[in-house]
Amino acid sequence: MHIGFIGLGNMGAPMARNLLKAGHQLSVFDLSEAAVGSLVEAGATAHSPAEIATGDAELIITMLPAAAHVKAVYLGDDGLLARVRPGVRLIDCSTIDPHSAREVAEAARAHGNPMLDAPVSGGTGGAAAGTLTFMVGGATEDFAFAQPILAAMGKNIVHCGAAGNGQVAKVANNMLLGISMIGVAEAMSLGVALGMDAKTLAGVINTSSGRCWSSDTYNPFPGVIETAPAARGYSGGFGSDLMLKDLGLATEAAKQVRQPVILGALAQQLYQAFSAQGHGGLDFSAIINQYRKGDDL
Repeated sequence: MHIGFIGLGNMGAPMARNLLKAGHQLSVFDLSEAAVGSLVEAGATAHSPAEIATGDAELIITMLPAAAHVKAVYLGDDGLLARVRPGVRLIDCSTIDPHSAREVAEAARAHGNPMLDAPVSGGTGGAAAGTLTFMVGGATEDFAFAQPILAAMGKNIVHCGAAGNGQVAKVANNMLLGISMIGVAEAMSLGVALGMDAKTLAGVINTSSGRCWSSDTYNPFPGVIETAPAARGYSGGFGSDLMLKDLGLATEAAKQVRQPVILGALAQQLYQAFSAQGHGGLDFSAIINQYRKGDDL
């Protein structure tokens, strides 16, 4: 299939590479010439968004930083919907708020272009390995069409319901992830401050009722899990500023439906403070450094 792909950042580039590996023809665009050049070397062709929109792509995928970028790319005066022919399918894999996703999907539907929102979970490692989870919102028949294409980039492809529901699943899941990481950070820091060995404490938690992904797979205490960012100075992984963005999306979405998210809002403030201290580039598990005593660092 001929696919247009717009947005070749840390997630988009490896996703596009996996589409090439699966045998698809790709027309790509990104503001970074280096990112485009790397994909061209892998077999893609470089085009402007306007050329992608007016070309013969059967599907266009976008992976963009925020809702403002998504709206500009799709709804701008010279955006995709101003140029793309009816019938071309659209998938936005960006992480944005559900309201914006539904707004863009409705505009696409009115133009005659079936659209899915399909944010992902799994990080850059999952993007490179093709093991991402896709949380997909949109019509059932459009999901059925897209599923084998998404399967070239991910392992778990979940239809979450109508347009925008992919984003609902993403913000709810990541809000819980932020909360649980803070909880594990507090518990691990408390146990070590009281004299317990970190690995022993983690072993107890991971075989008891406190067990969760933030503890048994991504434990924030250094030396507990060799493959976790805590073992490499909190480099790589899922940045604290990205977690802050997702927590902001969750709290803003909650305001729209007057749904209390008390712990989610507190988690947002903790990551906001952490980012303001200059740590936004560290993995989000580095939030534990807000709790550890000096002799534990």
